Parts: sequence; structure tokens; C-alpha cells
Amino acid sequence: MFRVIAKDETSRARVGVLKIRGLEIPTPVFMPVGTQATVKTVAPWELEEMGYRLILSNTYHLMLRPGREFFAEQPDLHEFMRWPYALLTDSGGYQVFSLAKLRRVSEEGVEFSSHIDGSPIFLSPEAVLDFQLEGIRSDIIMPLDECLTYPVGKKQARDSLALTNLWLARTVRRWRERRGEDRGQMLFGIVQGAHYPDLRKEAVERAIQWDLPGYAIGGLSVGEPEDVRWEMTQVCTELLPEDRPRYLMGVGTPQDIVNAVRLGVDMFDCVIPTRYGRTGVVFTSQGKLNIRHSRHRTDEAVLDPACNCPACKGGFSRAYLRHLFTAGEVLGIRLLTLHNLYFYSNLMRRIREAIMDSSLDKFVI
Repeated sequence: MFRVIAKDETSRARVGVLKIRGLEIPTPVFMPVGTQATVKTVAPWELEEMGYRLILSNTYHLMLRPGREFFAEQPDLHEFMRWPYALLTDSGGYQVFSLAKLRRVSEEGVEFSSHIDGSPIFLSPEAVLDFQLEGIRSDIIMPLDECLTYPVGKKQARDSLALTNLWLARTVRRWRERRGEDRGQMLFGIVQGAHYPDLRKEAVERAIQWDLPGYAIGGLSVGEPEDVRWEMTQVCTELLPEDRPRYLMGVGTPQDIVNAVRLGVDMFDCVIPTRYGRTGVVFTSQGKLNIRHSRHRTDEAVLDPACNCPACKGGFSRAYLRHLFTAGEVLGIRLLTLHNLYFYSNLMRRIREAIMDSSLDKFVI
């Protein structure tokens, strides 16, 4: 389901093709985040027009709303959200990290209090797998894991890794019992280990024993210094199989993506382009800018003359976009979100082209 078609001469970067349900998705690839079955303020056909064919949604949130019972009786997530292309779903492991005050972790799974109404929820590795496999019918399934904050003591990191490895073993057994691979769905293993190189190496060795279709690097971009992030990423990519996609979870500034691609990462997701767009921050070929700044009050320039997004192609000035934000108009949020998603789509295309023509060492964002 994955093949490498070109390698960079100066780094570990590579161009590949990920095949999902007949779709051929070029890598390195960025996945917009549609946590609750939507990429905020953006319609599916707009994502299609930008060239996206793979997006991310979240198991935990969909289990709560619209709920497991809903998907047991209704169409799968693709049809529900009118997205005809590929879907990767996160397992809820990040919520184990982000909702620490609302949960209790044990070998059996994670017990939550819903962030919506406080009702109890229990996530086991098997329940998470079943919901992704047979409820929402994800194309790429992530197993339940535990993500730790930074810094963390060695014993806690080791105990947490043992728990993640145990959950992965249970998930793989369930996936094979339910014949997930025969359905054309892929299960990725997640490599944890916090900021300890030896634990990261152990995590990779344990994960690749299962011979899974792909592997994710988790537990980064959680407050660690940049040098630690790239050291841990490199430890993992040097050991993960060459013939499987490598997914760096939740890491996603443009510079982060370029750094990780050079280390051999193939897949990315992050809320940055959409979240920044909602707060008035955009990426351009001249650098990042905040449209709310007073210097744009009379600025008639478009966001980026090199961009083909609706905001730039439509000729909307920075002054007008600032006005929309000042006035609280939703159009401003939409236009800046679209702009950032266009930027990321173009960024990934440019990265692939640079690898193909051996110019990634000279690549400038």
C-alpha cells in the first residue's frame, strides 16, 4: 500500500505513494484536521479543490457526538460528512493527555468524564479499534496510546510505554480477528517513549514486530525543546522500516514540516493552519503576518501575490480582511483559513518537487 519513488541525495527525505481504496496519495502529505467530522469553516469540495485527498478526524469526539449508536445505524463517516476520499482517525490517545483532569488510566483502558456533559466514558483498545473499523470505517486506524507531557521522569515514561505497547498488542489481535486488512483498512502502530532515546528505540523495536502497514511517531510537540523533538524524530525514522509510511503526529509549522521531511517523515497533521486562520494569522511567501495588526488598516495589498487561494485570487485587500476581523464577520475567518490551507497544500507540492529534482537542500519556505 506504500512505495517510495524517489529519495533526496542530501537527507533522509523521500517521495512516496500511499494507496488507499484505489486512491494514490503522494507523500510527503499534510492532513487537515477535521476533529468533529469537519475541517472548521471549510466545505469538503473546497478541500478537494486544494488537492487534499486525506484528512484527519477524531475517534474520541465522534464517539461522544454524534455517538457510537448513531454510526451503528447510519452511514459511515465518509458518507456522513460527504468526503469521498481517505480518512485517518486518531484514537483518542491525545485526549488521554489533554484531558488529564477528566480521566483515569489503567491497563484495561481509559475512563473519562465527558468534556461535554460529565457523563462517564470508557475507552478500551478493543472499543477504539471496533469503532474505527466498523463504525466510522476509517481508512487509517490509530490504536489507543498514552501521550505524556514534557518533561517526565524515566520511570513514568517507561511505565507509560509498557502500557502503550500492551494496548497495541491487544489492538493488533482484535484487528486481525476482525480481518481489518482484508477490508482494505490500515492499522498504524504508534511509537512513544517520551524524550528518552533508549525508550524510543525500544518502542520502535516492539512496534515493528507486528509488521503493520505504517507507523506513527507520537508524544512530540508537547512542550519539549526543538532539539529534543528532532533528536527523538531522528531516532525513530532511522529505525522504522523504509517501505512503510512514517507519520509524525501533531507537528505542523511549515518549518517543522520541512525539518521532519529531511529526517524521513512522510505524513503530518496539525491544527495550525486552521487555528491560526481563525485568529487572523496567515502564512505567506514573505513570512507570517497577523492581519489584525494596525499597519494593515489601509493596506491595499493582497495577502500573498504568489497565492491562488480565494482571498488572494479574489483580490481581497489586507485592509478589507482586517476590517472583517475587527467587525467579527465570519467571512474573514473563512478566507484566512482557506488561505492557510492553500499555503500548506502548495508547500507539500513544492517539497515533493524539491526532493524529485534533488534541490531540497536549497529549499526556502
